[in-house]
Amino acid sequence: MARARNRLSFAKIPEVLPLPNLLEVQHESFNWFLESGLKQIFDEISPIEDFTGNLALELTEHRFGDPLLSIEDAKEQDSNYSKPLFVTARFMNRETGEIKEQQVFLGDFPIMTPNGTFIINGTERVVVSQLVRSPGVYFDQSIDKTSDRDVFSAKVIPGRGAWLEFDVDKKDTVGVRVDRKRRQFVTTFLRALGFAETDEELLALFDGSELIANTLEKDPTSDRDEALVDLYRKLRPGELTTVESAKNLINTLFYNPKRYDLTRVGRYKLDQKFDRKGISLDQYRIDEHGLLSDDDVLGALKYLVNLAEGTDGYRTDDIDHFGNRRVRTVGELIQNQIRVGLSRLERVVRERMTTQDPEAITPQSLINIRPVVASIKEFFGTSQLSQFMDQPNPLAGLTHRRRLSALGPGGLSRERAGFEVRDVHPSHYGRMCPIETPEGPNIGLIGSLASYAKVNRYGFIETPYRRVVKGKATK
Repeated sequence: MARARNRLSFAKIPEVLPLPNLLEVQHESFNWFLESGLKQIFDEISPIEDFTGNLALELTEHRFGDPLLSIEDAKEQDSNYSKPLFVTARFMNRETGEIKEQQVFLGDFPIMTPNGTFIINGTERVVVSQLVRSPGVYFDQSIDKTSDRDVFSAKVIPGRGAWLEFDVDKKDTVGVRVDRKRRQFVTTFLRALGFAETDEELLALFDGSELIANTLEKDPTSDRDEALVDLYRKLRPGELTTVESAKNLINTLFYNPKRYDLTRVGRYKLDQKFDRKGISLDQYRIDEHGLLSDDDVLGALKYLVNLAEGTDGYRTDDIDHFGNRRVRTVGELIQNQIRVGLSRLERVVRERMTTQDPEAITPQSLINIRPVVASIKEFFGTSQLSQFMDQPNPLAGLTHRRRLSALGPGGLSRERAGFEVRDVHPSHYGRMCPIETPEGPNIGLIGSLASYAKVNRYGFIETPYRRVVKGKATK
């Protein structure tokens, strides 16, 4: 066995910290996905019920079998290095009380090699981490081109679901856009959500703000039903409008955990922005804390009104700061893709529940694995973030696995990305290399993690900090 060699450094500046494991960002994320990420999406989708609510299917525990081929064999046979995925499926007939449980095969799942890569069709591929805007609330200031006045806006961005955009326009009215649709008065929106019935109650919520008073003057609605109908017309133009359908739409958009999720990070950022003591992120539950609360909507609006009125202590956000951008690592990217596959599977299961005889149904007969297998194949084969590993030399391969990309699904596009996003920002210090970025159209959109940087459990990049005492950096 080879003897471990002593490593000598002839550098003039001594090393304070030993280099961390440079592939940790890939391995940690994928291990999280195998242990917790898969369980999360099975919990989200369960139970799948038919339209009557009498039949239900639950996906509970999952396990992986042994790899079908070794890494070398997978490369030689132009195959995938993968493990079979099994899930325990429980079918319940609530009318008869009958329960059937089976282990169902959900397809072969590509597994990460010790090198932090995947073997797909015999070639080594890397899933590049993606830099995206973090969920949360953001306040912005711009100048109106026609009147040269300052215009303020706020965006509540969830991890999944409809965006809420508030703004104060040049006429001093506060408006809202739901899911990028037409602008409408914010007082209409607040009435529709049931915050207040009368103008006086609405004004009292904002301590008699002049901006809200101006908005109320121009608001054509006078009660909740009118507001609901008006909101529905703007969101679904051309459809038949009823108060009931408008209520259902609002519930679907903001109060349905399957459609709307702020995620842990979004909840943390909102609580941080509004100086709340907040909840412990370790006790975060999607159905409980991932939905938008009344306090969140009011908090964002009050902050925006104070910002527009020039109150001290209120300021806009820098969206290019790394405190407002997070990394979607390999585990989260695969989790999002499997969520898509499982939602397609959910539709198939529902249809089969209505067409098959309830007595003869088994979990195996309900589940069609094709949508899940197709979504995995689609991600590894065609996604912009799944790339052939750069391997002219070991260093190029290592750099590729530590790369950060702002492109890809849910990210920026080369054409739309402006100068500010691409530029070096002070918050990059110690987190992202300011030099290593391609020349050409991708400049500034693709970068690399700095040597000592690490991605924390919420996706933010952290860097070691050395205190300076009396002009000298401590060790």
